[in-house]
Amino acid sequence: MLDVPHAMTTGPGETSFDLRKEAEEAGITDTLQQLEQELIGLRPVKDRVRQIASLLLIERIRQRAGLASAPPTLHMSFTGNPGTGKTTVALRMAKILHGLGFVRRGQVISVTRDDLVGQYIGHTAPKTKEILKKAMGGVLFIDEAYYLHRPDNERDYGQEAIEILLQVMENQREDLVVILAGYGERMTSFFASNPGFRSRIAHHVEFPDYAEAELLVIAELMLKERGYRFSAAAREAFETYIALRRTQPFFSNARSIRNAVDRMRLRQADRLVSDLDRMLDVADLETIDPADVLASRVFSGGADARSAKPGTKP
Repeated sequence: MLDVPHAMTTGPGETSFDLRKEAEEAGITDTLQQLEQELIGLRPVKDRVRQIASLLLIERIRQRAGLASAPPTLHMSFTGNPGTGKTTVALRMAKILHGLGFVRRGQVISVTRDDLVGQYIGHTAPKTKEILKKAMGGVLFIDEAYYLHRPDNERDYGQEAIEILLQVMENQREDLVVILAGYGERMTSFFASNPGFRSRIAHHVEFPDYAEAELLVIAELMLKERGYRFSAAAREAFETYIALRRTQPFFSNARSIRNAVDRMRLRQADRLVSDLDRMLDVADLETIDPADVLASRVFSGGADARSAKPGTKP
């Protein structure tokens, strides 16, 4: 018997295991391939997900082999800026956990502070417990988790939600996986103020920002999915757009690129419809021209769309 909390041994079990078959039957192989295809870059994140999946696969095999086994702590922390794929990775992690039998359901319940914390006395506990009830058997993804803790507000009820979460994370950790997500620095402060959370988190995964070349590939893939493509000159213009946009407020990695793609499509449609006497061909419909990129106010030093004044171009 290993000197590990909750460690247990079973009787003699299987003695031979086909790892490839085990991984394929659990859906790990397909899920990791899907993650590779869905997300550009993020190599450190993908490597960490693969390591966690490998650990869980071996743990399940050890149990079947009758070896000493301790239920792994699976709560996680995803830190990084917006638009770096944290929610997507949480969804794929849930599939891996479910495929290996570590959660009963492959669902992810995604919440923020507003879903857990009430506005008056007696309101927080029922809200938090209701969310936990819905998430039980799967994964609870809490985005911007640091907003649960507001020490500057004496009438804040976030601490009540935190205490309930901590109790469930400890006592029902074999039936619920909690993933806390948010900005790196804020999450560090949050864990410092709430050591109970840090002690229950087994896996801290950092999501890096995308490089400019990766953001360009993301844009081209998004356009391709929608039936568009850059002209050569438009591609060059968008490279400049990315370099400028990354320096401005509210930049959100792939999320900002998706918004830019939507606005380019809007400008392309406006450009085409501006001449109703023109005959269009397929190339016209699918091509993003330089004008569709360069019309963005980003090129004139403008701010992100969310902070722009009404009537200005994002």
